[in-house]
Amino acid sequence: MTSVPPQHGSVGPTPDMLETRLGPVEYARVGSGIPVVVLHGSPGGIDAAALMAAFLPRDEICAILLSRPGYLGTELGTRQTPDQQADLVAALLDALDIPAAGVLAWSGGGPCGFRLAVRHPARVTAIVAFATVSRGYRPPRTGLSDRLMLGTAPGRWLLRLLAERRPEDVVTGTLRSESSLTGELLRDRVAEVMADPVKREFVLGLAGTAGLGPDRRAGYRNDLAQFAVIRSLDLERIAAPTLVVHGTADTDVTPDHGEYAAATIPGARRLDLDDGSHLALYTHPDAADAQRQVVDVLLGRGT
Repeated sequence: MTSVPPQHGSVGPTPDMLETRLGPVEYARVGSGIPVVVLHGSPGGIDAAALMAAFLPRDEICAILLSRPGYLGTELGTRQTPDQQADLVAALLDALDIPAAGVLAWSGGGPCGFRLAVRHPARVTAIVAFATVSRGYRPPRTGLSDRLMLGTAPGRWLLRLLAERRPEDVVTGTLRSESSLTGELLRDRVAEVMADPVKREFVLGLAGTAGLGPDRRAGYRNDLAQFAVIRSLDLERIAAPTLVVHGTADTDVTPDHGEYAAATIPGARRLDLDDGSHLALYTHPDAADAQRQVVDVLLGRGT
């Protein structure tokens, strides 16, 4: 195990590289207690996973953060398919001497998390699937301005500058691009996020993990290629207690993905966040209550 420096613009703990039987993984552990693997979306990395896990109680949950293959310090290599990535997570648990763990997956982390539960059922104690891809997926079309902002070095520099000097513009742009919210409803949601330091810093921090620089591009391109050809994730074979959370106004991973997962996974419980965006678990007016329900599931309380 060797320490590696934090990535440019990263947040959260300084990651380590761990050599597993299926190759190296960039990871970190935060907190103590029941282990929970945190699977970031597309794009993302261990910095996004750290933001995702910030609400987990550190005295009850040990969050296992990682960069999925193709993101930041975890090379893509031959770990391309959801099955290969699920096996890599199992190998990481082996290397950490963790027999089983909960899973918190968001968006593009869903296929890996679901397949982990199918292929290694004894290793998964519970699953929380938030706005996750659950079947074949193609991303919505993005405008030229978004492609330039996230896909070019000058655009990413400008986004960081805006986050520092015009944070409300970044929050507005993020919620608009990740939901169908418009007009007064969008303005009210932006105002609420701006008034709440935790929600505001989450959105601004996440914006810094969404760029498609050379350290994230391979993972993102691979994810989209893999998700487009999903025929079945065998969700009906999942035995772990599962909570499916989705915002009803999500335009990135549309609510039908959550509906399908909740209807297909045996015994799955569904939590819809009305008028919630792709970030609803962190920005919705009912986010605190939803997060408490997530923690309860991961800790095996009331499942």
